[in-house]
Amino acid sequence: MLNSRQLTRLEPGTQLLVSGDRLVSVPEELAARFQPGDAVVYAEATQELLLIPRSERAAAGTAVADAAEAFIRLRSVSDRQIDAFYAEFARRLGDPGIWSAILDVNRVDVEDARQRGRSTTRLVASESLRQGMIDGLRGWETLGASRGRVIESVQHAGWAVDLVSAELGVVAFVFEGRPNVLADATGVLKGGNSVVFRIGRDALRTATAIMQGALVPALASAGLPEHAVRLVNSAEHAAGWALFTDRRLSLAVARGSGHAVAVLGSLARRSGVPVSLHGTGGAWLVASARAVAEDFERVVVASLDRKVCNTLNVCCIPRERAAELVPVFVRALGRAGERRKQAFKLHVVQGDETPATRPLFETRVGVARATGMVEEAQAEALPEQELGREWEWEDTPEVTLKLVADVAQAIQLFNTYSPRLVACLSSPDAAEHAAFFEAIDAPFVGDDHTRWVDGQVALRRPELGLSNWEHGRLLARGGVLSGDSIYTVRTRARRT
Repeated sequence: MLNSRQLTRLEPGTQLLVSGDRLVSVPEELAARFQPGDAVVYAEATQELLLIPRSERAAAGTAVADAAEAFIRLRSVSDRQIDAFYAEFARRLGDPGIWSAILDVNRVDVEDARQRGRSTTRLVASESLRQGMIDGLRGWETLGASRGRVIESVQHAGWAVDLVSAELGVVAFVFEGRPNVLADATGVLKGGNSVVFRIGRDALRTATAIMQGALVPALASAGLPEHAVRLVNSAEHAAGWALFTDRRLSLAVARGSGHAVAVLGSLARRSGVPVSLHGTGGAWLVASARAVAEDFERVVVASLDRKVCNTLNVCCIPRERAAELVPVFVRALGRAGERRKQAFKLHVVQGDETPATRPLFETRVGVARATGMVEEAQAEALPEQELGREWEWEDTPEVTLKLVADVAQAIQLFNTYSPRLVACLSSPDAAEHAAFFEAIDAPFVGDDHTRWVDGQVALRRPELGLSNWEHGRLLARGGVLSGDSIYTVRTRARRT
């Protein structure tokens, strides 16, 4: 039997065994910060040692313990009470006085983020964001009960077996700079689950204001447990690491940047916690040799109204149509920029320059970055190996152009380089669309603009995230993760 004791000191250069057959050395900086009660964890996806301070472990652990207790109490709460929570939460968000107080706090978050050069595209508590939150909550209110649903019944002679949906447990969410996710993710309560949030520094004050002004009072009004929704009050990344390594979780969901999501996913898997990752995005649009120029232009413009994970990121155009379609593409980019009173930024894969794009390499334009307006070349060359890079633009639409031999090559490039999220084909040929759907390795495939990929838009359900296939396909679940898709199945036998 192995003897174990708590680590109280960490020496620089100490060799640690990771992944079963590898040794990594403890960096001097990490060893200097280590204190008794801290934890050192290894993120295999990014090959780095991480330090989780004792204070962050305690904060996350307390939040999970509270949510676990609330989960037990939720079993005695009626579906009507849960619906009443959504109704009251929505009402309070619609209250001008409450929303005004939330806006005051949000302005502080936005200004602080700008001072630190952070993106504020999804941080601003706009009227459309508020209405989207309200619409989502109303949707959960009116959706039928998801607990106790008989999913399938198998009949036998004199008896039957029912597969019945049931609550899953404590669900953890880590997300950055998106205060609206706070409302979206309460959808897990519909199935009797409790939830723990960790939100980044950018939106922490706004999230706290929403909790205090609308969410917590709605829980009390409906008679739900106080900690059915729990916010980890820490802006440190380590709080998220601690949360995702807590084995009491039934599911961990991460939304954010590629690196942060990779770290969280790696830590959860090493801890045996089921995880759903919603990281790198960016949609691909492929024009076929039969594409109709006018329709192609409309689709490009519609796919660039604002920057989210399903915004057009890479466009593939067949070389045989390049002389016609590339100018159309450039014109569409100009229209998308003008709609936002901006220019546009284009990345052209090396070797794919055309007469329509060459002048853009010599043109200087203002590009809105998180740090402010900067002057840049309107077009830049990009290695083919970077086709998977997602452009996190603020107000200036930014995309990549790749010329291909045909649709088959575009599919091969998508399956090789993209995060495998959204792929749309511009073609009037039904047979070509059928072949595209079969060959493309993506959970979301369409024949028009890319922005339809949204849980609220497509399925009328607030989404908790869109799962790409970069980290592997999901078992028995679609790419849209919503509150009512988080459940387990119980099996009940009964005499008939």
